[in-house]
Amino acid sequence: MEKSLIIIASPSGGGKSTVAKHLLKVFTLEFSISATTRTKRPGEEHGREYYFISNDEFKHKIENEEFVEYEEIFGNQYGTLKSEIDKALLNNRKLIFDIDVYGALSLKMFYPEHTLLIFLSPPNIDLLEERLRNRNTESEEQIQARISRAKMEMEKAPNFDYVIVNDVLEETLKKVESIIRKNI
Repeated sequence: MEKSLIIIASPSGGGKSTVAKHLLKVFTLEFSISATTRTKRPGEEHGREYYFISNDEFKHKIENEEFVEYEEIFGNQYGTLKSEIDKALLNNRKLIFDIDVYGALSLKMFYPEHTLLIFLSPPNIDLLEERLRNRNTESEEQIQARISRAKMEMEKAPNFDYVIVNDVLEETLKKVESIIRKNI
């Protein structure tokens, strides 16, 4: 069956955003926009990278069961709105997701016949830590929390349809493109 929900997941710093942005240029896909309570990073816009909402608004959406999945990560809430996915499926649109590992697995549970899960694995934890440090967006405490979480997330890789070690970016992009072509 042709897949409509393409999910790229990895630990923080694993390359999911880079790969997702590339796929948007190559294929007719739309970026699935999640809701979050975290503050915008430089260059981000509401409604493009995320729906930036307040903690109260996020809590209200949880109470109304508006999320397919949601999770607190490093003190911020993130969630995928059911309405966004249902609207895309109804209109035969294909979405690409750049989300965390647990969110990816939740989406697969809600939409198993529509979901393609691709896990990007860093070659090793040391390289992942280097990538996080080079972003210059987190404190030392945040980096250590992300590394700790990455170890847990990497244990979930066998639950994905495909696992790609993201060592050389060009090779990773070619592998992911090939997977997408086979499935959409």
